[in-house]
Parts: sequence; structure tokens; C-alpha cells
Amino acid sequence: MTTNTTTPTFSDFRYERPDFPALSEQFAASLHAFSSAKVLADAEVALVALYQLRADFQTMYNLSYIRHSADTRDAFYEAENNYFDEQMPVFEALKSNFYHALLASPFREALEQRHGHQLFAIAELSLKTFSPEIIEDLQEENRLSSSYNKLKATAQIPFESEIYNLSSILPREQDPDRKVRAAAAKAKWDWMAKQQQEIESIFDQLVKVRHQIARKLGFDNFIELGYARMLRTDYNADDVAFYREQIRQHIVPVAERLYARQAGRLGLDSLQYYDETVLFPQGNPQPKGTPEWIVAQATQMYQKLSPETDAFFRFMLEGELMDLVSRDGKSTGGYCTFIPNERAPFIFSNFNGTSGDIDVLTHEAGHAFQVYSSRDLAISEYNWPTFEACEIHSMSMEFFTWPWMDRFFAEDVDRYRFGHLSGAIYFLPYGVAVDEFQHFVYAHPTATPAARNQAWREIEQKYLPQRQYDGHPLLEAGGFWQRQTHIFGMPFYYIDYTLAQICAFQFWAKDRKDHSAAWTDYVRLCQAGGSASFLKLVEQANLESPFAPGCMEQLAQVVADWLDQAPIS
Repeated sequence: MTTNTTTPTFSDFRYERPDFPALSEQFAASLHAFSSAKVLADAEVALVALYQLRADFQTMYNLSYIRHSADTRDAFYEAENNYFDEQMPVFEALKSNFYHALLASPFREALEQRHGHQLFAIAELSLKTFSPEIIEDLQEENRLSSSYNKLKATAQIPFESEIYNLSSILPREQDPDRKVRAAAAKAKWDWMAKQQQEIESIFDQLVKVRHQIARKLGFDNFIELGYARMLRTDYNADDVAFYREQIRQHIVPVAERLYARQAGRLGLDSLQYYDETVLFPQGNPQPKGTPEWIVAQATQMYQKLSPETDAFFRFMLEGELMDLVSRDGKSTGGYCTFIPNERAPFIFSNFNGTSGDIDVLTHEAGHAFQVYSSRDLAISEYNWPTFEACEIHSMSMEFFTWPWMDRFFAEDVDRYRFGHLSGAIYFLPYGVAVDEFQHFVYAHPTATPAARNQAWREIEQKYLPQRQYDGHPLLEAGGFWQRQTHIFGMPFYYIDYTLAQICAFQFWAKDRKDHSAAWTDYVRLCQAGGSASFLKLVEQANLESPFAPGCMEQLAQVVADWLDQAPIS
């Protein structure tokens, strides 16, 4: 008799819509057992049961989310996505009940000693973000966010006798022929302009419902609530404002010098918006093979990087836990999520033949490696850290894989590394512009769409003074922000990428001096998961806080020196 030892793959993972009334009844019973426990051991048993119920629900939600985003035209998973838009706020009510019981437990001190303070900090913040009276508002917020995603996923952009989506048109926007990329960019933004009224209506409704939620929860506006939702326990909006100013002072000048060098390489007096992503006159470096070839190179790369990454990437391959290539009907962008009951990360992206294919693969692999490293932590809040800490893993993985980039880019590897590092500098001013824009939006919830667009244009000119839009009406009027999914679905998330980028620069610098020490710190950070707050995790990784005075100035100089000395004109 033979035993089938084949590894289950993603297609084998069984989806079944959760029976929410039954789940609620089981959750209430386990919560009662937790609250009425007479001894710590009984409370722990009930805690395990509660976390399993949460994992059951989260598993089905994530399976539905992945399969819906893989094909937004699939009627079955569209219905399931709509179901979860309705049920997630009700699930949050169950979690809220749990957090109330956890904080009130007579065994709190012992539980905190065993499971760490961060769980209780999360519980306290989470209770500030939820009340049963906002369930319908949360459902509406989810519906509006999904409608924006669906609108973008169904984009049909005519260009040169072909039809493109928002992912597949990107290579045409990076064409070395300036006329081609200008026309491709115009085609995309003309499509966006046709959607402007609908996009601005969706966002206007989102702003109003979020402000209403904040008021019902006792906040003046959504800003403080947004920070609480992001579980920020050791910094606030004043710290972020200081940080944005450091970017303006120390990073924007470096970016302006890089843009000037770029214009010179391209033979231009100045850059238009459609020139900014084209770094070299011969075009940007591109991977030298197909998506299948890229994955094969990545397999060898992760084998060489470390035993930990070798085991991780083989797990991802054997489980078919990656959906990488762009296609019609597929959601835009990239993400990594986690399927608890399968103990499996999942990577989603939209390869389109550009160097971004390598960036997104290493970026999302950083997320996946982290959650793979902390997947056995019993407290689900600890599988992932808060978002800004999450992005350290992803952005740093992009740099830890630098030694193997010649596998993907061959003779173009120097241009790739220069473009990757300068792109990280370019990103920082844009990232903080998005953050400042969101602060404006939620401080002025009654602003008109036109006023929001004007605010974006003014903020953009502060952090991106080189930006020129060649007369495109939507962009000249301040509509560029409307492309940014995070603004619609994850308010106040975007600053997290920039905070993490500052940490990733530190790992990049450390890795060049002592790879072994840098990698040890990185693996320790991944294994810690979300068991501590952002700044405590930064400290555990032997990194300096991005908010520390002088941190930005010092890093800007280190990165600028490397770019100045790179063998690129």
C-alpha cells in the first residue's frame, strides 16, 4: 500500500462560506468559558478555542479575497466578496467582545507575562475603533472600497489598436521612444479622466462615512481614529509631521539632483510626468526571460541567500502559493496575505515585463518570508506586525537580494541597482505627499472634490517640485492621487512604506559592511512577527528610529554618496 504524500496546493484549499450565526454562537460559548474560568489553565484552553474560531473565519475570508482578486469577473467569488464586506464588521464585533474580556480578565497579569504586552496594547487601541453602532457604516465603507477596486480592475484602455488594463499598459508608459510613452500615459490618464466623476463620488462618500464613524466613536475627525486603526502605539501625527519635514529637507534635494541627472541622460531640458519612470535613454532594464524563468532564477537565488529562504521558497513553489502574471479581470497591484489554517502565505502580483516584476517578487517574498517565519506564534495578532514594521521585511528583502540581480538583468545589472536605489529615493517624497494629503482630507471632511484636487496639487508641488503634466487637464487640476489604491482602501497606510524604506536603507548599508550580522538581525526581526510595537521591533533589529533627529540626514548622505559614485552618468 502506498501513501500519498503530495503537498496540498492552493487549488486544493477548500473554501466554504462561514456559517456566521453558528460561528457567533460558538464564539460566545468560548468567550463565556474564558471569562468564567476559575483557573489560568482553563482560561488558556478557552483562549486556544477562540483563536481557532478566528483562524477558521480568517482562512475563508482570505481564500475568498485571493480568488476574487484573481478574477473580479467570477460571479461566485464576487458574491462571496460582497458577503464578507457585510460580515467583516460583524466579525469585528466578536473581536471587540473578546478584547473586552481579555482586558477584564482576572488572569490579565499572568496572560500578559505569557503572551506579551503588545496583545493588550492592540486590544486597548482596537476597542477605541469599534462600536456596534458603526457596523452599517463599516459595511458601507467596505462596499465603497470594493467598488473602487472593481472599477480599476475592469479598465479597458485603447492604445495603438490594442486594449490594455492598468497593469499591462505600464511597459508602454516606459517605452524608450518618448512619443510612445507620452501617448501611452495620455491614453491611461484619459481613461482615468473618464472615470473621474465616479472615482471622486466614491471617495467623497468614503470620506463622509469615515468622518461619521469617527464622530460616533467620540473622535473629532477621522485622523486620530485612522492612527488607532493602524495600531500606532509609539508615535503620533506630530511625530509624522516632523518626519515629513525631514523628508522635505534632506531627501527632496537629493531627488531633485537625481531628476536633473536623469533629464541629462535622456537628452531633455526637463522631465514631463511621462518621462519620470524612464531612467535611461535605451530604456529601463528588463528581466531577461519569461515569468517562469524569473521564478526559476528566484528559486536559485533564495537557495543561495540562506537555508531559511531556501526552505521558505520551496514551500511557496510546492504549494502553488503565487499568482504573479497580469491578465484581464485581475485586480491591480500586488500583495501578500496569510491563510491561517493552511499555515501558508500567498503572493499576488501583476508581472508585466518590467523591472517591477523583480521588485514586486522580492518585496512580496519579504512579506511572505516574515509571516512564514512567525506563522506558528499562537497569538494571531503576532503573525504580522503593524504595517510599517511589515514593510521593513519587504523593502529590506529587495536589498538583501541585490547580489543575485545579475541573474535577472545580466549586463544591465548596474543600471538596475542604480535605478532601484534612486527609485527608493524618488518614492519617499511621493509617499509623504500622499500622507499629508490624507491629513488634509480628513481634517476637512466637507471639502469639495475640486478643493481636494487643489490641495493635492499644492502638496505635490511642495514635495515633487519637478513634476510637470504637459497640460493634461486631470493631472494639472490635481487628479494624480486618484490612482493610489491605498488612499481609498487603507487610509493612512502609505506613510508606513516610507518609514520602512528608511529602515531598509539601514539594512542595505549594514549588509554592504557585514552581511552575516545584517541577515541575523533581519531573521530575528521576521521571527518576532508582531510581538512588539514598531519602534520596539526597530530596536530589536538594531536599527535607528526613522523619527530620530539626524537619522534622515545621515542616511540621505550615505545613499547619495553611493549614487554619485555609481558607474552611471
